Amino acid sequence: MLFEVGQVEFSNGPDRTSAETPSQKSQGQIHVADFNMQPTNQNSSDCGSPEHDLHRRLFLQGTMAAGAASVASFSGLFSIPAIAEETKRQGKKCILLWLCGAPSQFETWDPKPGTATGGPFGAIDTSIAGVQISSLMPQCATMMDKLAVIRSMKTEPTEHFQGIDVLTRGDAPRPPFTRPLLGSVVAEQLGQLDSPVPQFILLDPCPEGNEFKQFKAGNWAGWLGAEYGPVRAGGEYSIPDILKPDTISETDHADREALRKFFSRKFENDQRSKSAASYNAAFERVNGLMSCAPLFDLNELPADDRRRYGGGAFSQHALQARHLIENGSTFVMVANGMPWDNHVFQHEMHQMLVPELDNVLFQLVHDLEDRGLLDDTLVIAMGEFGRTPWLNEARGRDHYSKAWSLAMAGAGIKGGVVYGATDEYGREVVDGELENRRLFATIFSALGIEPHEEYDLPGLPTFYRVEDDAQPVSEILV
Repeated sequence: MLFEVGQVEFSNGPDRTSAETPSQKSQGQIHVADFNMQPTNQNSSDCGSPEHDLHRRLFLQGTMAAGAASVASFSGLFSIPAIAEETKRQGKKCILLWLCGAPSQFETWDPKPGTATGGPFGAIDTSIAGVQISSLMPQCATMMDKLAVIRSMKTEPTEHFQGIDVLTRGDAPRPPFTRPLLGSVVAEQLGQLDSPVPQFILLDPCPEGNEFKQFKAGNWAGWLGAEYGPVRAGGEYSIPDILKPDTISETDHADREALRKFFSRKFENDQRSKSAASYNAAFERVNGLMSCAPLFDLNELPADDRRRYGGGAFSQHALQARHLIENGSTFVMVANGMPWDNHVFQHEMHQMLVPELDNVLFQLVHDLEDRGLLDDTLVIAMGEFGRTPWLNEARGRDHYSKAWSLAMAGAGIKGGVVYGATDEYGREVVDGELENRRLFATIFSALGIEPHEEYDLPGLPTFYRVEDDAQPVSEILV
């Protein structure tokens, strides 16, 4: 089998492919259920003697350790003090709350109370003197000293697919080359590929999402390769068929995996095959998922945590993201289709969506702080652009990329900062105009990643993580 693109996807039931076409699967989305993990012979040949185990270990020396680690139980693996401590010492991490569809800046971070464009909700004071945000966000108002809000985003794309592409990759497309997503770059730079925990995870149970559905079917890892693509989780957050048959011992199972790995790598090296390398990378990730499956089970989390975050899918995903970051993942992207695209009944829809975001941010930032993780975890809440200052005939706000807002907190970010400004009606940026390249330079700098480093792409044109030497916003960096 050939897998070129690094999206591994799992779900609970037989309808996992109902929203996919064969052409979409051929682009490299890998389903755990596609791999038959059952043994071809369930009668173990292990005689049980010490000599039997010893000879197998001598034969498999050099590959046994890797095989054993890949199938070790998750709880057992992280109960080893050295590994648990190393997990805590890992570098910076990132949670991207992807508000797909594009939230309104007027009902979130840049209200214009008392104006023709301001809407009905008004503004409230915050923990920063003289700074107000939407009255729909009372909890975030109490912790503005922990947030950095950018009110001066101005970007080019005005349609969803192009906006998602630019605001998740950092730059406009340059066909036929595919720039990797932010999550892939962070996983490649800060992640640990030998960890059983996926380093880039997309939490999004929604099979639809209009343009976002189309985008999710594409190539996310780009030129970095399959191993840096996301593992996609959704639905009940569980992985099916993870139990090893009782007829196979842990030792026998580990030996089989080590032998498989030995011959797979040998074939890859002998044939110098990129296809084999891509397959092996995909298999290793699926194998790792078996060992960390409990991380994707929300029932394993304290009921009080689930209650605090709220019962919505987005809220529960945010809690899941915190749990995954705590246990070794590097980049988790949280989404739920495209609920923010409110061309109709803008105020009614935002009256439901914004309070949920308000609570999610409040709980997430405080949880990370309480656990000593906030200084090393960057939290970003943004969409692909903003919404128009005016309402359309259907009482909705349309797409608007000339002046919009986002928020960040945590790793490398200076809290209590509001950067940039728009005019009285929110139509134009009047101070601190910021586009996607400078935004990504800021994100990379906050995470300790050199933003202007050249990609190592022999035989291809020159690409940098951030093009044209765009500079980070020093005002919001620690």
